[in-house]
Amino acid sequence: MASTADRTSARRPGGRTARVRAQILAATVELVARDGIAGFRYEEVAELAGVHKTSVYRNWPDREELVVEALLQYVDDLGAVADTGELRRDLVDFLMTIAESLGKPTVRALELATQATHDSPAVRRAATRILEGRAAAMRRRVDLAIDRGELPPVDYSLLGEMISGPVHLIVNRGLRPFTRADAERIVDVVLAGIRATTPHT
Repeated sequence: MASTADRTSARRPGGRTARVRAQILAATVELVARDGIAGFRYEEVAELAGVHKTSVYRNWPDREELVVEALLQYVDDLGAVADTGELRRDLVDFLMTIAESLGKPTVRALELATQATHDSPAVRRAATRILEGRAAAMRRRVDLAIDRGELPPVDYSLLGEMISGPVHLIVNRGLRPFTRADAERIVDVVLAGIRATTPHT
């Protein structure tokens, strides 16, 4: 039975229990990114996190729950679309966030999770919800731009794909760093194309 001190620690924000949980979640993301959903083991999670494996089993008896929580814990790595009032700047910042996130285990783990149709449907559903959340953020920002007259009516998903596609291509090839100048050129070309090809009413 857990002692009073253990239960107090579990409730104390920033206490030892919180640190252990953070270590386990970080290790889970790293291992899923390396080995996939089916490949990671609790023993490896514990070893990488520097904790006893009972700490993993006790907090997450279900491996799918562990992976889901680990992905949700690091969802900020995926980036969001800010609203500074300047669409070009917001989209450029968004592309820089994407470029930085592509080197993190979270994104690789998320990609593998969305492909885990047979191994872990619960994890795949969670990963899909995360990606849909980012798409919703893009939609809100594009809708604001349209309302403010910054953009003509446009499909937000198409806009997102057009600006983010080149980032993935450049970063994944690894031939050169992705720079802010790259992000600015991509955004300028896409926005100019949208404005030039949208019929005026």
